Amino acid sequence: MNIIEKKISGVFEISFLTIIDDRGYNLRTYDDKVFEYFGIRRNWVQESQTRLDKRGIIRGLHFQFPPYGESKLVRCIRGSVQDVFADLRKDSPTFGRWESVELNDYNKRMLFLPRGIANGYCSLSEGAEVINKVDNYYSKDHESGIIWNDNRLNIRWSAENPSVSEKDSKLLTLDEFVSQYKFIEEEYK
Repeated sequence: MNIIEKKISGVFEISFLTIIDDRGYNLRTYDDKVFEYFGIRRNWVQESQTRLDKRGIIRGLHFQFPPYGESKLVRCIRGSVQDVFADLRKDSPTFGRWESVELNDYNKRMLFLPRGIANGYCSLSEGAEVINKVDNYYSKDHESGIIWNDNRLNIRWSAENPSVSEKDSKLLTLDEFVSQYKFIEEEYK
């Protein structure tokens, strides 16, 4: 397992040692001791899987307000997605910045996203499937997000004419988030 911290503090890109032979491949996608060494050990309590049937579908940027903030492990197990994450932590030196990583079934990378990071993805292939493992329970009353085409973030998505749900097209701008809500606290529990 190879773990590298991204430019946004606390976000880690995880690559796996893949053993390949004529039968297929084998890789370890989680190792508690390795994660503990990097300070990203969590008690994972829920896991969900999302399928994006067409290219150019954008989901997000989603997050949950405390006390339901959540750290995430994100992995694309079929097809390919552009995973985008933005820092919403008040005291973070990278507040309001975003990065993206291509996750796919070929590179088999995974992302660790700490609490206070909004996350979304854009399908780069038909039938892309993404698994999200989280360390807190979903709360409809605490869910929110930053709109995908926020002018302040100015994210360079990999879709020219994306398909976005009605719900995601009504998310907050970063400026609305700052003015209307208290900041998400940085939580590394």
